[in-house]
Parts: sequence; structure tokens; C-alpha cells
Amino acid sequence: MAVLHAWRAARVTPLGELHAPPRMTAVLVRLVVQVVLVASLWSGLYAHSGATAGMTREQAITYAVLAVLASRLRELDQYAGRDTVLQHMHFGTIVYWYLRPLPPARYHALRALGEQVYGAAWALAGYAVCLAAGVIEPPGSAAVAGVFVVSLLLGQLVLYFVMLLLDQLCFWTIRNTSAMLILLFAQNLLSGVYAPLWFFPGWFRAMSTFLPFQATLSVPLSLYVGRIRLSDAGGQLAIQAVWVVLLFFLTRFLWRRAAHRVVSQGG
Repeated sequence: MAVLHAWRAARVTPLGELHAPPRMTAVLVRLVVQVVLVASLWSGLYAHSGATAGMTREQAITYAVLAVLASRLRELDQYAGRDTVLQHMHFGTIVYWYLRPLPPARYHALRALGEQVYGAAWALAGYAVCLAAGVIEPPGSAAVAGVFVVSLLLGQLVLYFVMLLLDQLCFWTIRNTSAMLILLFAQNLLSGVYAPLWFFPGWFRAMSTFLPFQATLSVPLSLYVGRIRLSDAGGQLAIQAVWVVLLFFLTRFLWRRAAHRVVSQGG
């Protein structure tokens, strides 16, 4: 029975897209357009220059395209299915999370797992196509590929806990759409989604080292393109693991406090 409940929770959001073919078509078109645009952008930026910020044209394009594909891992539209914590808090339906056989923390984690597995299928398909088309470069060696996979998994764990913190914020603010948009922008900027962090000023890079955001995406992609050497990978993986542990205990504490904050507007 527990396995059945877990399976149902994990497929909640993916089913919302799988049962709507127009949404899947839109995702495919958007993904293709994003890959083409970022590849064209970085090709243009490097058209009249060699290595910039210690990064070649091929490395820059590979990094940018992989960032687009990696963003697909957590890009399912929960809002359309009215299954975000923000919506549940507003409409009062968050109470059902506390009446189900699964605890809210486990339901949230299983749902995110289902989203990431589904998103990984899209990302892997896109990676295979881009690699075959020569848009991106393969990893430098099997060791680099292995370290990249481990780092990417740790990065996704860090990202999950960061996004969970944003969801948990709703228990104290109820309506925090603006705050969440600001924090999401900060997450994308500081994790290197918009541009690799080494293009930013020194003070910006120094500040980012004290935050968990770069551990989500910048570190694994930097390992893949060779910006972080394989000899330095152990330290980076250790930092990612530390962030996973710290955020795990923080979010676990907040889940306990959130149970006493289940307040809804008109619900």
C-alpha cells in the first residue's frame, strides 16, 4: 500500500503534461527554440574573440546548452494543476496534505522525484540529439562523465531543498508571489543558468561561494566543460554534500513548524 501511495504521488505532475498533448508539443518547441537561441548567442559572442574568462567558444556553447537542458529537470507546470503550496495555502486545500496517508514532507519529496525523473527523460533525449548534432562537446573522459553525474545528482538535491524552502515560506507569508519570483530569479542568476559565474565580477563570485545556489548547477556544468579540474572535483562534491545535509535538517525543522502555521484565506 505504501508503494502504491508513493507511485501515485510521484506521477501527479507528470500526468498533467502527459494527458495534454498540446502542452507536450509546447514544451518541445520551447526547448528547441531555447537551445537554438543560446547556441546562436554564444556563437555570436565568440565570433571575433578567442578564449574569454578562460573559456573557449565550444565550452561556452556546451555550458549554455546543458544549462537549458538541466533546467528541464524541474520545469513541470505545477501551477496549471493547482498543486503548488502557494495555491494550496491560499485556497485552504493545504489541509488535505495533512489528512492523506502520506506525510506532507514525503508527499512533497515524492512528487518532486516524479517530476525530476520525467524531466530527466526530456533532458537525456535533448542531450543525445545535441551531442549527435555536434552542438555540444562530449565530456573529456569517462572519469569526468562519472564525476559530472554524481555532481549533477547532488546539485539536484540541493536545488530541491532550495525550492522546498521557497514553498515553506508560504506557510508564513501565505501570499508571497513577488518574493518567490525574486528568489527564483536569484536562484537562476547565482546558479549560473543565465551565464557562467566566472563572467561576473570577483566580489560576485566570492559572495556566491557562501550560498548554496552555485552548487545546484554551476559546479556540475563547470566539471563537465573542464572549468573545474578533475583533481579539484572531490572538494566541490564535498561542498555540495555539506549543503545537502544542512538544507535537509533546516527544511525538516521548518516542516515541523509549518504544521502549526496551516492558515488559509477564506478556507
